[in-house]
Amino acid sequence: MRNKVDSVCIIDDDLIYQFLAKEEIEYTNLVGKIMFFDDGEKAIHFLTATLDNNDVASLPDVIFLDINMPIMDGWEFLGAYLLLKPRIGKNIVIYIVSSSIDIRDLDKARSISEVSDYIIKPISNKRLVSIFSELLA
Repeated sequence: MRNKVDSVCIIDDDLIYQFLAKEEIEYTNLVGKIMFFDDGEKAIHFLTATLDNNDVASLPDVIFLDINMPIMDGWEFLGAYLLLKPRIGKNIVIYIVSSSIDIRDLDKARSISEVSDYIIKPISNKRLVSIFSELLA
């Protein structure tokens, strides 16, 4: 059994949220590496380049995805991710983490099987520990 999740990816354009999430994740002491992307397009480019280099080990274990971002929002990211998924060869757990409480966003997230859950910001330390512990079990 591993004692740490290898890597986590946060896709969110809010730099303050990125900082706070990083602090909370580091506080759990359950994650080796944290990656940040401020829009979905940069994250998709990273995933694609990583796959093109046959470097599956560098792919994140968990993605925390915001919905509302410039350039490529969370929904567009998920659409592009679904096209890449057949090439990935590892299970990446995706959580939408958003400040939106719109029921349409919740329903849309529930309709996408790759989305494990929809979490309203901010994500608590207790929730992070639960997510990481489940992955490590």
